Amino acid sequence: MHSQENSSPALAHAAENVRSYRLQQGLSQDELAKRSGLSRRMINGLEAGSANISLSNLDAIGLALGVRFVDLVRPPQADNRDIRSLMWRGTGADSQAVLLGAAPAANMVELWHWSLHAGDRYDAQPDMQGFSEMIMVTEGALHIVFEHETKQLAAGEFAIFSSAQRYAYVNPGAAATRFIRNVIS
Repeated sequence: MHSQENSSPALAHAAENVRSYRLQQGLSQDELAKRSGLSRRMINGLEAGSANISLSNLDAIGLALGVRFVDLVRPPQADNRDIRSLMWRGTGADSQAVLLGAAPAANMVELWHWSLHAGDRYDAQPDMQGFSEMIMVTEGALHIVFEHETKQLAAGEFAIFSSAQRYAYVNPGAAATRFIRNVIS
């Protein structure tokens, strides 16, 4: 599995929250699909809790509904400052992304803790214009692969970049890599 888990609590919260926001706004699944640029089948599957949806597609749904990403995935009573929700699991046992919390910015800042098993990779879809990421490697080595360059980071090093482009996180090492990720929108 290379995106959100089908059985994860975050997906269950997203299913409930998307349906709730959609109904509050009087939107059909077809209309939400058109606004988000996704298929009606994807919206239906998400609301049914059976879709394996990417993080960037959840962003697109949030934008279409006029709500933030964290509003879609957090438990209904959770405080943004303490979300702690597993959002992605890679192929290796050590590969996962946990949304720790979020704080207001122009729109929102999200704080994540990521780990990648040796040799694992996460391919990101481009975010909307104006989104940025700040990465700080805490253990191991991380390659951030862009279309025309690769940034190689060791523990203690960081990178700041626009996430409105295709990129990938790659663990080139023989041990797990861990890093902190801030998404700024």
